[in-house]
Amino acid sequence: MQAVKAPAKRRSSGAFQTVKAQRRYWAIMAALVVLALAFTWGLIWYDNPMPVGHPAFALIAERRMQAVFVMIIIAVCQGFATVAFQTVTNNRIITPSIMGFESLYTVIHTATIFLFGSTALIATRNLEMFVGQLVLMILLSLVLYTWLLTGKRGNMHAMLLAGMVIGGGLGSISTFMQRILTPSEFDILTARLFGSVNNAETEYFPVAIPLMVVAAVILLLSSRTLNVVALGRDTATNLGMNHRRASIYTLILVSVLMAVSTSLVGPMTFLGFLVATLAYQFADTYDHRFLMPMSALIGFVVLSGAYFIMNHVFRAQGVVSIIIEMVGGTLFLIVILRKGKL
Repeated sequence: MQAVKAPAKRRSSGAFQTVKAQRRYWAIMAALVVLALAFTWGLIWYDNPMPVGHPAFALIAERRMQAVFVMIIIAVCQGFATVAFQTVTNNRIITPSIMGFESLYTVIHTATIFLFGSTALIATRNLEMFVGQLVLMILLSLVLYTWLLTGKRGNMHAMLLAGMVIGGGLGSISTFMQRILTPSEFDILTARLFGSVNNAETEYFPVAIPLMVVAAVILLLSSRTLNVVALGRDTATNLGMNHRRASIYTLILVSVLMAVSTSLVGPMTFLGFLVATLAYQFADTYDHRFLMPMSALIGFVVLSGAYFIMNHVFRAQGVVSIIIEMVGGTLFLIVILRKGKL
């Protein structure tokens, strides 16, 4: 009697290798949504000093809700931008921060307090300053892309190297000016240079939200293009894609997202790397239609969870960004040390 063979493991030619992987993805997404809702409720309603129904209760809840909106913007910007940037550069270690956005943010604020004093730095916390930073960051990226990615000698590695050199140069200028500041001015500047949702103002939303939504939606609609770009330049070209044009197009959108994130809250160097790396591990797919939404959701859970725990458990709001950067930096070192095995 011939033995009956066990049914072969069901596979799919879609975004996931197996049905089990697809179910696992949606289970993780559902768990992340639950965590996001729980942390959102905790940030808005938990430990409100005023009783429900009191006019001050609504004011406090509204202020906290604004912080939640900022976290959503930052999570989407960092998650989408980092995944897309790593796809275009074909490198999962570097992040968009390498292009000098954070160094430019630092030198703008350092130069303001160096030339005009601490009063000017506080006074320039307005919509005009926010828009000015956005324009400068996007212009910097456009100059790099048009200069180093167009023409017959366009080279991605040269662009990344130029971004690192510009970032290092701007950082040196900032350090020089910071050494001449008075201790009180340096303290004020340091507080501003730490990435924090408290740096954002509601008057920034009419500019930040539309830019974030448009850039993120376009990237999501370009997911199939990014899937081909991820195969590499030669393969993408053989499949009929203009790899250089697709790369420049994607990098411009990445620049918009990073400019919005950095101008809104300040430098968040390792947040994008952290959420993108976790998304790669949890999603178990190379399809950007699923990678980018998961990275954004993980980013919001990380931000909201960190702020809730540090605010309501440890009562240490000021160290949230430091903790996030420490965890992200540690993960960065782990990935580098394990790179030969991944």
